[in-house]
Amino acid sequence: MPFTKLGLHPDILKVVKAMGFEQPTPIQAQTIPLALKNIDVMGCAQTGSGKTAAFVLPILQRLITNRRPGLRALVLVPTRELAAQVSGVFQECGHFLNIRVATIIGGVGYHGQRQSVSQGAQVMVATPGRLLDHLKQGNFRLEALEHLVLDEADRMLDMGFLPDIRAIIGRLPRERQTMLFSATLSSEIERVAAFTLRHPQRVEVSAPTAPAEGISQIVYPVTQDQKADLTVALLKAIQMRSVLIFCRTRHGADRLARRLSHLGFSPGVLHASKTQGQRTSVMDDFRRGKVKILVATDIAARGIDVRQISHVINYDVPRHPEDYVHRVGRTARAYSVGDAITLMDMNELSFLKAIERFIGVIFPRAMLPGFNYRIPPQLEPPKPQVGTIRSGRRMYARSYKALFGL
Repeated sequence: MPFTKLGLHPDILKVVKAMGFEQPTPIQAQTIPLALKNIDVMGCAQTGSGKTAAFVLPILQRLITNRRPGLRALVLVPTRELAAQVSGVFQECGHFLNIRVATIIGGVGYHGQRQSVSQGAQVMVATPGRLLDHLKQGNFRLEALEHLVLDEADRMLDMGFLPDIRAIIGRLPRERQTMLFSATLSSEIERVAAFTLRHPQRVEVSAPTAPAEGISQIVYPVTQDQKADLTVALLKAIQMRSVLIFCRTRHGADRLARRLSHLGFSPGVLHASKTQGQRTSVMDDFRRGKVKILVATDIAARGIDVRQISHVINYDVPRHPEDYVHRVGRTARAYSVGDAITLMDMNELSFLKAIERFIGVIFPRAMLPGFNYRIPPQLEPPKPQVGTIRSGRRMYARSYKALFGL
């Protein structure tokens, strides 16, 4: 179904064409017609599926077809990086439509944020904590709000934002359209939907526990003290156009980045201890390709839309299976292809098995030829399971070919 069949206004279709969109993704094709009818939506889609445009386009259409002053749309997101991304989409589209956007996040001053709203913003993209601070100070009035979006709702719950979300929703008009998007529709999300949405239509376009199709996944068993050496060896052995390396802690990310820098690489670092200016700068450099290696904690696991990431390396095995899905979702964006490599110390085996059970795939294990392992890695062949063994072999073949440049 083309965009022209979704009920979009001619001016919105011009924006779609100017941005280079051709065919709507499944989440867009199902969500946009519902949103245009002012129906509440509870959407579940894998990361990189195009859900941002699924709510941006219908909101913009309703704003331009019935123009009036005041803040009319609010998008709540879990992180500053996702706020910048969503604001960027609104701003890029709104440039053609005379729509103003305010970004309300921590790490920057309050005055500029108050000013951006007072100057006529119709759309606000905000993190819950900072927005609630403004509301308590009486800086914003939201009585004219017509649209609320909870984006990455599961991540907001994981980060402890539920009390803030409840407090914010308590200050909003009851008569509004609400859209909630989440990578998983857990029982916690269902409870949030119960007090947030009114008779929502459920849109689920893919299995919520599955990484995006097109991701080759492989595990390299290695002792913890050799992970840095193996990472360097992999970076040298495999052609990686752009690589995102996930560490469990910010201290671990800093240590690895220093090691890579000492060996002649030029990595960027992204974690919660960085200032907002540093985080914005490194992400801009990563998007432009000026920085080709980004070492990060899970702050970057969701909402960072960098389409040219060829590889994700899990330096530390994620403790929670959902975090694995979101980490590897940084590659193979928008239904392209990519590689996910996980370095596993045997003490992390239980975490890896939990991930395999969660997504229903046993990952192939591999060793890097020529690497001086202190302890020979245990290569466990994939166990026969219906629907997974063929996938495992295919993924191993892709990684093997990439490793040797075949």
